[in-house]
Amino acid sequence: MGNAMRSVVAFIPSERCQRFLVGDLKEMPLDRTLDLSSRQLRRLPVAACVFSELVKLYLSDNNLSSLPDDLQGLKKLQLLALDFNCFEELPAAVCRLPQLSILYLGNNRLYSLPRELRELTELNTLWLETNCFTVFPQVICELPNLKTLHLGYNQIQSLPRELGVLEELRSVWIAGNQLAAFPPVLLEMHFLAVIDVDRNQIRYFPCLSHMLGLKLVIYDHNPCVNAPVVGEGCRRVGRWADSSDDEQEDDGSKAAGDTTLEVTEVHHEEEHNI
Repeated sequence: MGNAMRSVVAFIPSERCQRFLVGDLKEMPLDRTLDLSSRQLRRLPVAACVFSELVKLYLSDNNLSSLPDDLQGLKKLQLLALDFNCFEELPAAVCRLPQLSILYLGNNRLYSLPRELRELTELNTLWLETNCFTVFPQVICELPNLKTLHLGYNQIQSLPRELGVLEELRSVWIAGNQLAAFPPVLLEMHFLAVIDVDRNQIRYFPCLSHMLGLKLVIYDHNPCVNAPVVGEGCRRVGRWADSSDDEQEDDGSKAAGDTTLEVTEVHHEEEHNI
């Protein structure tokens, strides 16, 4: 009954109805965190944008498709969670948050990113999983401090060579896309620690043993005929992951045809924390 009532109230723009959905937003939260997730919101109350000292703002799991320009007044905001909403375009105000370091945009309807995103020079974590991207958003290559990139479950077929300029990047999660080959640019990024290419269409994996910083490679659910060779201390998740490279070479043909082979599944989750 509560959710049904909220759904009805969300359509009514009166101040009284907004207080029912989000509470009485008059005082700055002591922890400088405002959580308005799962409120059935169709618009963000302007009252939420007056807290200039706000550091974290959670708007996950609503019905938002736009944000007011007043949002850009949150100059100290470091974390913004917009996942599980209805955004088809990234609101311009988001690109005017100079201290933003973590941005969650997963499970929306995005198919491109604005050039203005490059203004977020402090951004180090970007989640874009489960959207509508068919081409890698080139502007990502202009985020100099990016450390973690989640682009899983889109329809991307390749990664641009320009991605290699992101020397701070450590984790690339691109599971569930349409990669037909292992992206060559990743072979040049020796500083990567995590590569996830699970659930793509990769048939052959090159040697990754030269990537000395690599700690985890997830390549499960690909129609591959081999496992990637990795350096000492790197964990593999996929077919033949528990076999030595010599055993893989001897038995690879037989294993490739074994459709009943059990593989390890890894589910990676990250909390919305700084």
